[in-house]
Amino acid sequence: MSQISCDPSDAATFSVLTYNVHSCIGTDRRLDIRRVADVILESRADIVLLQELDVGRIRTGRMDQAAEIAAFVSMSPHFHAALHVEEEQYGDAILTALPSRRVRAAALPSLGEQRGAIWVEVEVCGQPVQVINTHLGLSRKERMMQVNHLLGDDWLGHSTQRGKPRIFGGDLNAVPSSAAFKTVRKVLHTGDKPNGLRPTFPSRFPLLRLDHLFCDNGVELLDIAVLSTPRARVASDHLPLLARFRLRT
Repeated sequence: MSQISCDPSDAATFSVLTYNVHSCIGTDRRLDIRRVADVILESRADIVLLQELDVGRIRTGRMDQAAEIAAFVSMSPHFHAALHVEEEQYGDAILTALPSRRVRAAALPSLGEQRGAIWVEVEVCGQPVQVINTHLGLSRKERMMQVNHLLGDDWLGHSTQRGKPRIFGGDLNAVPSSAAFKTVRKVLHTGDKPNGLRPTFPSRFPLLRLDHLFCDNGVELLDIAVLSTPRARVASDHLPLLARFRLRT
């Protein structure tokens, strides 16, 4: 599955996918975890950022979607429940087959539905890369509050992240012309032409690019593309975004 390449004399190349899976309920209204897993397998990503996962929820058969998808794609899951009501959970995850450890998972300041973020350190060719996945709110005010929090001392501004390779991404519910996107881009990189990529939502007839990946500190973006295969267009209401990075070793 993985296309990771380690060159001890130069750099490591690896790929990251961000994907809002909509509780694995497709545009045909059918619940199908395996279909979502197949989209991930087709991408051959090394690190996967997922949003809108159900764990123990009645509406999706009380399954653990993070664990089941991870099993299908032969990866280890790190899940964080942004919403937790009794035994029902709903949130985000980072999956990878590379050595990894969870650093932080917490709620974000929210005005509407509770949002959260998860930070996992992933070892790429022997070098730790800090990876943060999030799903931001629906209102402009809420997104700006959450972005400023993520750029603060608990997350991207944390002392342990300074100067270290890192990836930040997820469903920001924000287009490239938005204030939230521009605020993140002042700190992190996302390619020279963020407006040139295809939209990611809604998946059947995409109009808005809401899903993003950023990097910095020795991580170079080589290529980024929206995956619009026939399976991806029906598996979720979002299309996945895949980026290939080079890590200076």
